[in-house]
Amino acid sequence: MVLGDPDKKTLKVELAAVFTEHRKLDGEIRQMIESGNYDQLEIQRLKKKKLQLKDEIIVIENQLLPDIIA
Repeated sequence: MVLGDPDKKTLKVELAAVFTEHRKLDGEIRQMIESGNYDQLEIQRLKKKKLQLKDEIIVIENQLLPDIIA
């Protein structure tokens, strides 16, 4: 383990939390659109946050996966 690197357990907990937030936003967006009564600007803001969370998920997953030399 390299000094300063978060351990795998911490990364897995963080990954689960980010996944949960991502799913929550997805549900909120879907619910707002299905209701028919929503602010387009708010939908865009939530979608942007969802994309940021997806990027964070990718970063964490890359830290959890071992480097594979092809």
